[in-house]
Amino acid sequence: MQTIDRASCEYVGADVTVTVQGQPYNPTTDPVDFAVTAIGGRPTTWYEGGWDGSDPIPGTNAYRAQVLVGPGSPGPTLTKGKYALYIRITDSPEQPVIPVGQLTVT
Repeated sequence: MQTIDRASCEYVGADVTVTVQGQPYNPTTDPVDFAVTAIGGRPTTWYEGGWDGSDPIPGTNAYRAQVLVGPGSPGPTLTKGKYALYIRITDSPEQPVIPVGQLTVT
């Protein structure tokens, strides 16, 4: 679970591991979007995210996807509460929507 202050403008992210035919795959050329919903809600509004570099996190096969949130950001500005965080990676032919955890806004 990630925690941010409601007055903060900062990156929120998710570690993503992708395989193709059982082999690690670098997804950083694929567009990634984020949705933030009420707990138990379904994503309806998507915000463009990006990748934190094109190399895996050291010692892993995971890549970091991120979106800027908060006042003045292109992402959502959130009020105090707990939210579900989703990512959507656009590849051809797949476009998976993946729940990636919770975000707490204080």
